[in-house]
Amino acid sequence: MSFPIPEPYRWDESFAVFYQTIDDEHKGLFDGIFKCANSPSDGAALTDLAQLVKHHFATEEAMFKKANYSEYEAHKKLHDEFVETLGTLSTPLSADTIKFAKEWLVNHIKCTDFKYKGKL
Repeated sequence: MSFPIPEPYRWDESFAVFYQTIDDEHKGLFDGIFKCANSPSDGAALTDLAQLVKHHFATEEAMFKKANYSEYEAHKKLHDEFVETLGTLSTPLSADTIKFAKEWLVNHIKCTDFKYKGKL
């Protein structure tokens, strides 16, 4: 399932998972992708995004372990694949790459992250 990409590319309440830390970090991921989209030649923006992503995934995965979340392995695999993809990128970012990142985050939150609502 694919969800509409918000324009401007910003987090809104439709992305809430109702864990403050995760919602706040999701907001940061939206901002990081937005910065990359607005400055596709900015290597620092890409580096910052990669750091935000790794930090967020570590936070989320620690919460999964603490809650003994049954979907941990499958969810972590999706995280690992995205981190691997990020590691292959260099600036300038193509329009297709930016579109991929925007779509990935939106769909990951609404299709995958929403599965853990109320379970952590």
